[in-house]
Amino acid sequence: MWSADKWQDYVLLDSADGEKLECWGKYLLRRPDPQAVWSLKSAKEWNKADAHYHRSKSGGGSWQYLNKKLPDRWTINYGELTFNIKPMGFKHTGLFPEQAVNWDWFSNLIRGAEKPIRVLNLFAYTGGATVAALNAGAEVVHVDASKGMVTWAKENVTSSGLADRPVRYIVDDVKKFVLREQRRGREYDAVIMDPPSYGRGPSGEVWKIENELYPFVEECVKLLSDKPLFFLINSYTTGLSAQVLVNVLNMTVGRKYGGKITADEIGLPMKANNLVLPCGISGRWENAR
Repeated sequence: MWSADKWQDYVLLDSADGEKLECWGKYLLRRPDPQAVWSLKSAKEWNKADAHYHRSKSGGGSWQYLNKKLPDRWTINYGELTFNIKPMGFKHTGLFPEQAVNWDWFSNLIRGAEKPIRVLNLFAYTGGATVAALNAGAEVVHVDASKGMVTWAKENVTSSGLADRPVRYIVDDVKKFVLREQRRGREYDAVIMDPPSYGRGPSGEVWKIENELYPFVEECVKLLSDKPLFFLINSYTTGLSAQVLVNVLNMTVGRKYGGKITADEIGLPMKANNLVLPCGISGRWENAR
């Protein structure tokens, strides 16, 4: 497992009984997590949360705010990067801290490259990967179907002091954008994607990962430059294994460029008991230079 163990402003204190207890800066949040199937709670702070997200039996859920002084939003840092955090619908905060392990991986590749690197970030959400890639020195094209998420990404880039870096923000269906980029003859040295299990584009386009992932990756490979640097696929889809991502990368980018392919679970270490909470999977291709 690849563990995001370099955080200072974020700490996963504990998880049990389908929940996790986290410090986001100086605020303590209690949120659902289906991977926490065990029952032993090790931390003493479970009843000290500033906010607690409760699932509804009819679907969805809502936040219970236990600290009247909890702000609507605040920031946390990961090294030189600054992110805006806000409790939002369906338990989210606007950041997946486990992705830091991937930010570190591709940032090292970008910094070690012998040429300028152009990154395409698809399903880019609030821009965690965009901020990390810009900070490492890359040019980034950030694409997401949600205007609100793209606005949030701009705020994260600005908060990190990177507003003057070369970045384009695109609100669009990612599949349509990739096909247009092909027609324009655009090329990228790296692709990052974090596709949902299921989703809809701005015009109602349907995405189901089990049907769409492989052909979509095939189309993205057509945008790669002659000597690309890396290709990263993240997935939070239950039942999709790391080996699936290895196979997809092998049959697409690996078939064309060779290189090195790895995949594994990503996770967050728990402070209370030294366990690691699994948080999805990532598949990585990198050029074996």
